[in-house]
Amino acid sequence: MHSAIPLSLAVLVAVGITVIGSFYLVSPERVSGSFGLKPPASDIDTRAWLRLKGSRDVASGLAVLTLMLTTDSRTVGIVLLVFAIIPLGDMSNILVSGGRKATAFSIHGTTCAAMIVAGLLLIHVV
Repeated sequence: MHSAIPLSLAVLVAVGITVIGSFYLVSPERVSGSFGLKPPASDIDTRAWLRLKGSRDVASGLAVLTLMLTTDSRTVGIVLLVFAIIPLGDMSNILVSGGRKATAFSIHGTTCAAMIVAGLLLIHVV
């Protein structure tokens, strides 16, 4: 019972990034503007690069969900801590590139913090 909240948070993050990744796969030009950076050119090469982001997002989300079904909560927590590097990197990239600070902190920073808190709770550090 003590892991219900962090596991629920892990599910929310995993499903969320899987859905976002799916949007990048299906319609990258529609969703790229919400990332926090100036939207890139809408050409075939740019869409291909954005789809790469989508496939990695989907794989990351599905990896967490798969681990939740096949292993213990401590392992899920460790993977969440490792994967928290992704939104931290996104946030940092937006900030150093002159992107929208509000988006960097509200979307990417909050996601990173949620993953760290859930991960620490699942490995019983907190």
